[in-house]
Amino acid sequence: MTTLKIGTYLPNFSYGDDGLDHSARLKNWIIRSEELGLDSIWVTDHLLRARDMYARTWLEPLTSLSFAAGLTRRVQLGPGVLLLPLRDPVLLAKEIASIQALSGGRFILGAGTGWFGPEFEATGTSKAVRGARTDEVLEVVRELLTGKPVTFKGQFVDISDVTIEPSPSPTPIWAGGGSQLAHPGSVEKPRLAAPVARRIARADGWFTRPTAQPSQIVEDWKQLQPYIEEVGRSPTDIELGHGQLLYLSDKRDRASALEEQHRVAADILGHNRSREQLEQSYLFGTIDEVIEECRRRADIGVEHLILHPLTDDPEQMELWGRELIPALKEMEVGPRL
Repeated sequence: MTTLKIGTYLPNFSYGDDGLDHSARLKNWIIRSEELGLDSIWVTDHLLRARDMYARTWLEPLTSLSFAAGLTRRVQLGPGVLLLPLRDPVLLAKEIASIQALSGGRFILGAGTGWFGPEFEATGTSKAVRGARTDEVLEVVRELLTGKPVTFKGQFVDISDVTIEPSPSPTPIWAGGGSQLAHPGSVEKPRLAAPVARRIARADGWFTRPTAQPSQIVEDWKQLQPYIEEVGRSPTDIELGHGQLLYLSDKRDRASALEEQHRVAADILGHNRSREQLEQSYLFGTIDEVIEECRRRADIGVEHLILHPLTDDPEQMELWGRELIPALKEMEVGPRL
């Protein structure tokens, strides 16, 4: 029997001057996450803010994870996902090796492509080559983390006899991507693209899209099988992770819970997505309804459920600890359908 692993994204939002000590709140969230038995801590990666999607941005992810590494001893740490096309692979490998050394080897590299055009332009690349650049950066980082001298000449990367130390730094890699909610407001097409499937097939874990419905995860998993077989791997080699935005309300009435959740969500996500889209995409409703939605994901084989808070309020984490985490950690992971 496999029980569900539970993680949290960090609420490392870039807040304005509202009189609250958000650094202290973030520190509390990290410490309480481990004390309450969570298995992992993750961060969102956005260099720039897509203003029609978010009212706030996030702090830099690897800096945030270094902060978390110094406050914890047990939980795994990772970006979910890091936008590889925006990064230099040599510098990234050095950063990963450093976090592995500081954390005692608890870092997981969640790797993805990104979707927001201005981020690519600001870092000297383009969205048109994001997939190819992701694969090349990932290949170079994999080689550099072996600790051996690396010479590589590709479309985007050209290095000669580069060795990254401290090394070696064994690092699990989780690839992000797949289908998502089919909605006019969605930022990507609701399908699993072949290049993404190939990337997932070679990874240690798969980050499904946060807006993916359970039925879409099932369908994507079926589509992944030929790619996994092609590279000579077993489906059991790939851990299945799924992230979900959540503000947990203690209101027992559904309408009251939804009203509170949308009010909090607007402070982070803005007002450009409809209530319908948000409720279809993420975890909304009463505590019992949220638990049931999580169970639906465990039932189809999600092994690692990662909850993304919409506030850094300490009371939210305490509510998770009383009403949610114990129920989730008792859930059995079903067979992948």
